[in-house]
Order: sequence, then C-alpha cells, then structure tokens
Amino acid sequence: MRLGKAQSTPVGQASWYGKDFDGKPTASGEPYDMYELTAAHRTLPLGSWVKVTNLRNRRWILVRINDRGPVPLQRIIDLSYSAARILNMSGRGIAKVRLDLVRAPEQTSDMAMLTPPR
Repeated sequence: MRLGKAQSTPVGQASWYGKDFDGKPTASGEPYDMYELTAAHRTLPLGSWVKVTNLRNRRWILVRINDRGPVPLQRIIDLSYSAARILNMSGRGIAKVRLDLVRAPEQTSDMAMLTPPR
C-alpha cells in the first residue's frame, strides 16, 4: 500500500535511539537491535515498511516499524542507530524528515513483517 495523492505525507522531526535500549524488547516482541534498519512510530502498524528521507541532505532509507514511540510528542519517528547513521543524523540526534509508507503488513502472514518490500 502506498500513500495516495489525497493522503498527506508526514513531515516532522526524527530522533534515534541506541545502546541504552539495545537488546530490550520492542512492541513487536523482538529484541531491539541498534544495528538493524528499524524504527518506532506511534500509529503505523507493526511490520510496516517506511521510506524515511532526511530533508536536509536528501538521503533516504527503508525501515521496518517494530516499536512504538517516539516519546517526545514533537517527533514523528524514532530511528535505530544504524538508520540514523545512514541518514547522516546520528551526530545531531534529530533531523527534519518526510515519511512515505511503502508497504503495510499483510494481515494473513506474520512473515510479511520480516520480508523487505520489492
């Protein structure tokens, strides 16, 4: 499922979380791995794939939503350390990003959450 033209594309601040959470359980039940390309979002279904674009440098990455957050209400997504590093935002800690839903999880298969979009 892709966001249609009628739907708004969320733009806002992203943050990241790292070693203090590494190995702790996520909302999906899997342990958080700061080196995986994952993220926390308040409302997107767990297992969704999202394209995150850093609006300052135009770098983008695909991440899988496996957790809930971010805690600060002014942020729209919390990225893993590796995702933030690829977006070149790990030093500053936050960046203005755009989110595009690439694929929502399939209701009939838990494996859809583990398979990257094609």
